[in-house]
Amino acid sequence: MHAGTLNYLLEKDNARDQTPCSQPSPGGGVPYDFVNKIFCNRSLNMKNILAVGFDMDYTLAQYKPETFESLAYEGTVRKLVYDLGYPAELLELSFDWEYMVRGLVLDKKRGNILKMDRHKYVKVGYHGFRELSKEEKVQSYGSTYIRDAFDEPDYALIDTLFSLGEAYLFAQLVEFIDGNPGKVPQGVDYARIYKDVKAAIDLCHHDGTIKQVVTKDPGRYIHWDKTLVPMLNMLRDSGRSVFLVTNSFWDYTNMVMSFLCGQHAPDSNATCSSDWLQYFDVVITGSAKPSFFHDDNNASLLEIDPDSGMLLNTDNYAPVAQVSDTSPRLTGTGRTNRKTFQGGNVSHLHKLLAIESSPQVLYVGDHIYGDILCSKKVLGWRTMLIVPELETEVRLAWETRNIRKELGMMRLEHDNIEDSIHRLKWSLKFENLTDERKQVLSFKLDDLETRNNEVRLAHQDALREWHQKFHKVWGQLMKTGYQNSRFAHQVDRFACLYTSRVSSLCLYLTEKYYRPTEEFMPHEFDVLPL
Repeated sequence: MHAGTLNYLLEKDNARDQTPCSQPSPGGGVPYDFVNKIFCNRSLNMKNILAVGFDMDYTLAQYKPETFESLAYEGTVRKLVYDLGYPAELLELSFDWEYMVRGLVLDKKRGNILKMDRHKYVKVGYHGFRELSKEEKVQSYGSTYIRDAFDEPDYALIDTLFSLGEAYLFAQLVEFIDGNPGKVPQGVDYARIYKDVKAAIDLCHHDGTIKQVVTKDPGRYIHWDKTLVPMLNMLRDSGRSVFLVTNSFWDYTNMVMSFLCGQHAPDSNATCSSDWLQYFDVVITGSAKPSFFHDDNNASLLEIDPDSGMLLNTDNYAPVAQVSDTSPRLTGTGRTNRKTFQGGNVSHLHKLLAIESSPQVLYVGDHIYGDILCSKKVLGWRTMLIVPELETEVRLAWETRNIRKELGMMRLEHDNIEDSIHRLKWSLKFENLTDERKQVLSFKLDDLETRNNEVRLAHQDALREWHQKFHKVWGQLMKTGYQNSRFAHQVDRFACLYTSRVSSLCLYLTEKYYRPTEEFMPHEFDVLPL
C-alpha cells in the first residue's frame, strides 16, 4: 500500500477540530494536561489510606535516559571488554536510548527480543535487529498447544527502565556473535551473552561506576520537578505518614533526595544536606526489594545516622545503647525522631508506621515486579505504578484518535466483505440456482475477493504505520495490534492506579475516591454507539 493510506487518514484527522489535550482539574480549578491524569484500575478511597510510600529511582527521581542510560551502557561495555574478555571492537558500539521499550521479553536461548499480547502470543519479534518473519515466530513460539510461560530461566523480562540498556546491548551482541563467531570468548552463546551483560550492568550500578558520576552533576542525569515538595507536603498536611523504601543505599539516596527537594540544583561542589528528611516519617534504604516485602525475610534493620552515614544496631527497631553510653542515644544533631534505616523487612516498616492493616498503605513505584506485584500480591498494599512513557502515549493517542476510528471502520468493512463472501459461497454450493444466476454470483464473488484483499492489505499497512507513530519498532506500549500488550495486562492486574509521574497526586484532593471506568465485553460494543 499504500503508503498514502495513513497520510490520507492523517489529513482527515488534522482537518477536524483539534481540542487541546487538557481538561479542567477534578472539582474545577486550574486546567491540567490529560497526559498527567491518574488512571484507575480498581476503586481506591484515599480516606482509607493512612500511609503513602514511594520508591526513589525512576519514581521520585526521574532519570534522563539520554544521559543516565548512556552512562550505564558505556560502563557495561567497558566491563565486558576489560573484565570479561570480550573483543575491543565493542568499544566502538553506540547506544540508541530510544530503541527499546518496557514490556519486552528476551529469549536467552534463541537471541530474540519479543513483544507479545496479553495472551502471550508473540506479535513482534527481532533476532538482534532483524525482524522475525511470521513463519519464524510461529515455528519458535506458536507451534504447540501449550503456551510458553515466557519466564525465567530461559527468558528475561524487560519490565523496568533500568533494563532498556541491557536489552539494546544484548541485541547488538547477538548481531556481533552471528557475524563474528570466532571473536567472542570460547563457549559464549546467546544465554551466556545475556548473563555477562546482566552481571556487568549490575556491577556498574553497585560499584560506583554510575553513581559517582551522577553525584558530581545530578542535574545532568535527573529531572528536577518543582511540584515534588508541594506534593509531599500536601500528603503530610493531610495527616498521612509518608515513607521512602529504596534499594539504593544511604549515600546515594541522600544525594538524590537532597537534589530533588532542594530549591535549585546544587553545583558540583555542593554538600548534600539531609534537610529533605523533614518530608518523610520513615526512610529505609538498601531494602533489597522484592525480598523486603516478605515477612520471612530475616534481614536486620539498622539505623542510619544521617549526618555521618554510620550504621547503628537496633533491637527489633528499638534503639540499642552503645557500650560507652549509659543513657538512650541521640543522633548527631540531637534528634530523637529516628527515621532513617537500612535493610529490614515489611514487618519493621509496619511497626515504625503503626500500620495495623495492609490495605491502609498506598505504595508508589515504577517496577512492575519489584514494587507493584509483590507489594500487592504478598501484602495486599494498594499500589500506584509510575509509567513515564504514558505522557507520550496519551498525547499521541489523543492526536490520532480519529485515525483510530477510521482504522476501526476499515476493519469493519473487511469483516462485512468476508461475511458477504461467505454467504455467496454458501449460495453457490447449497442453493438450487440457475446457471445464469450462478454466473452472476461467481462474478460478484471474484470482485468481492479482490476488494477484500485490497482492504485487508490497506488496513494492515495503515495499522502498522499508526503504531509506528508511537514507536518506530515496537508500536504502542500498551497495545499489540488491537489487543492489550503483555505490559498493559500486568498494569491492569497489579496496579490499582497508574500515572506518568508522582507529582500527578497534586492534581487531586487528598480524600479523592478513585473509581475505574466501566468495563465492556465484546458483545456490548454492538449495542453501544461508536
